[in-house]
Amino acid sequence: MPDHRMILLTGGSACGKSSYAEKLCVQLPSPRYYIAAMKPFGDGSLEKIERHRRLRMGKGFETIERYTDLQGLVLPERGTVLLECICNLTANEMFDESGAYADPFDTVVAGVEALRRQSRTLVVITNEVGSDGGGYDPGTLAYIDAIGRINRRLAQMSDTVFELVCGIPLLLKGEAL
Repeated sequence: MPDHRMILLTGGSACGKSSYAEKLCVQLPSPRYYIAAMKPFGDGSLEKIERHRRLRMGKGFETIERYTDLQGLVLPERGTVLLECICNLTANEMFDESGAYADPFDTVVAGVEALRRQSRTLVVITNEVGSDGGGYDPGTLAYIDAIGRINRRLAQMSDTVFELVCGIPLLLKGEAL
C-alpha cells in the first residue's frame, strides 16, 4: 500500500458513506482519528452527531472536533484518518456569522493535503450536490459550485474514489482495499 493513501467517498445524503468509511478504517492500522467537521447547532445536528458517535463506539477512533483550519491541525502520530465531511468543512470555511461568503477552495484543499501528509490512509467523505436542478439563492449556488470544484480536485488527488448508492460502494477510480 502506498504511503499517504487517500480514499474519497461520495454519494447522496444518507446513502451509507459513513458506515462504509468506518468499515474501511477498522481494517486499517491504528491509531484511528475521526475528524468531525460538523458544528453542533440545533437539535437536528446534535442528533446526527450523537448517532455518528454511537456508530463509532468501540471501533478505536479518537474523535477530533475541527470545524475550520485543517492546515493547523497536528495529529499526535501517523495513522488512519477519517474526515467527515467536506460539505460541513466547506460551509464552515465559506460563510461567516454575517452571512457573507468567500471562496473556500484553496483553504479546504490545502487542509486535506495537510491531513494526507500526516496520515497513512486518509478517508474523506463528501456529498454529491448540484444535481437536483437548482433554483437556489446566490449563496447556496456559490456553495454548490464550491463543493463541485472541491470534489473534482479531491477526486484528482485521491488514489481511490467510491460513489455509494443505496449502501453499495461503486468503484470509480483506483483499487478497492
